[in-house]
Amino acid sequence: MIDEFAKANLHGRLRRDREVLLWKLDGLSEYDARRPLTVTGSNLLGLVKHVACVEARYFGEVFDRPFPLPLPRWQDHDGSDLWAAEGETRDQIIKFYRRAWEHADTTIDELSLDAPGHVPWWPDPHSGTNLFAVLVHVLGETNRHAGHADILREGVDGRTGMRPEHETQIDEEARAVHCAKIERAARSAASAGA
Repeated sequence: MIDEFAKANLHGRLRRDREVLLWKLDGLSEYDARRPLTVTGSNLLGLVKHVACVEARYFGEVFDRPFPLPLPRWQDHDGSDLWAAEGETRDQIIKFYRRAWEHADTTIDELSLDAPGHVPWWPDPHSGTNLFAVLVHVLGETNRHAGHADILREGVDGRTGMRPEHETQIDEEARAVHCAKIERAARSAASAGA
C-alpha cells in the first residue's frame, strides 16, 4: 500500500515539474529560448533537451527498456544535450521531451518500486539500483533544472513562478526597492565584517 502511495506521489511531482520546465519556454523568442544565459552556456531550451535525455536514459536503458529513438551512448557524453543546435527546432525538442515522458511513464507504471535496474555510468557499488532510487534521482534532476530555468527566465524578462495561474504582474518599481534593500543589507554586513 505504501509503495503505491509513494510511487503515485513521486510520479505526480515528476509530472508537475516537467510542466514547470516547459512553461519556462512560453512566450519566448527563438533567440531567448536558446541563447546562453550563464558563462557556461546554460539556456532554457538546452535544459529541456537535457532533462529529456535524462528521462530517456534512466527510464530506458537502466531497466533494459531502450528508448525508441536513437540517443548518443552515455560513454560519449560531450555536452551536446545541454543546448539546441541550429538544425534543432524548439518543437522537435519539446516533442522529444514529451516522447521521453511517455516512455518514462510506461516504465514507471509497469514496474514496481523495487524493480531492479543497472546504471552503467554510476560507479560500483552504486550502479545496481531500483525504480524507487531512479525515480527519486530523476525527480531531483528535473526539479533542480526547473529551478535553474526559473532563474534564467527571470533574467530574460522578469517572469517567475511554477505555473501561470500563480504568476503576478511584474511591478518593476517594487522589485527595484526590494533589491535595493537587499543590496544595502549585503553592503552593511560586508562593512561590519560579518
